[in-house]
Amino acid sequence: MSGHSKWHNIRLRKGKVDAQRGALFTKVSREIYMAARKGGPEPENNFILKVAITRARAVNMPADNIKRVIEKATGGADGENFEEVTYEGYGPAGVAILVEAATDNRNRTAAVVRSTFSKHGGNLGETGCVAWLFERRGLLRFTQPGLDEEALLMAALEAGALDMKAADEAFEVLTEPSDLHAVKDALEAAGFPSDEVEITQLPKTSVDLARGDVPTVLRLMEALEDLDDVQNVHANFDIPADVLEELQAESR
Repeated sequence: MSGHSKWHNIRLRKGKVDAQRGALFTKVSREIYMAARKGGPEPENNFILKVAITRARAVNMPADNIKRVIEKATGGADGENFEEVTYEGYGPAGVAILVEAATDNRNRTAAVVRSTFSKHGGNLGETGCVAWLFERRGLLRFTQPGLDEEALLMAALEAGALDMKAADEAFEVLTEPSDLHAVKDALEAAGFPSDEVEITQLPKTSVDLARGDVPTVLRLMEALEDLDDVQNVHANFDIPADVLEELQAESR
């Protein structure tokens, strides 16, 4: 798969998740906050919140932290006034990029995102310029070694999944966003616990990167993800396997 999976696995190999645990907690907290504020505090009645809590538990966020964030979002304590904003633009080599942010100051966030695009050879665009190139999907990732691909596929389709794809050293099951947790629960009952759960934006088409474009695109992706207000960054690039292996060998 393009963009999403390539970037996900590159980040893992670089150790970004462990290196920025505090920043990750902040992003997950805001995800919980926005979900609870929009759909209410009960996970069973708010599937977006249920997904956010699942992601928080996956990065070992304490239950008390999760509870406090939900209370802030729903009036149990003084809360912050975050709102969701999506920015769209193009990176080097014509890569389409969607940036999802949670901010308490639109002007500040827009200025920082615009500057980051510009510094790394990209351009922030108008609303709608690249959103049509992506589709919102629920995603379950399975990385356990020795998985029976055919059995997992059959169980996923029976549970109501849309598709399953091999992605580097993992399998990714795709669903409608509203079906994500029902599929997750069904697969767990069938003996296939997922390693990661999320609602994401997947590209409908991809841009193959030439070797020389890969470092500049990845620097832009990393710089955007490192911004305090940014929650997620989605892109439609693809890196040929031989180029990716070559670059990884050079970085060792």
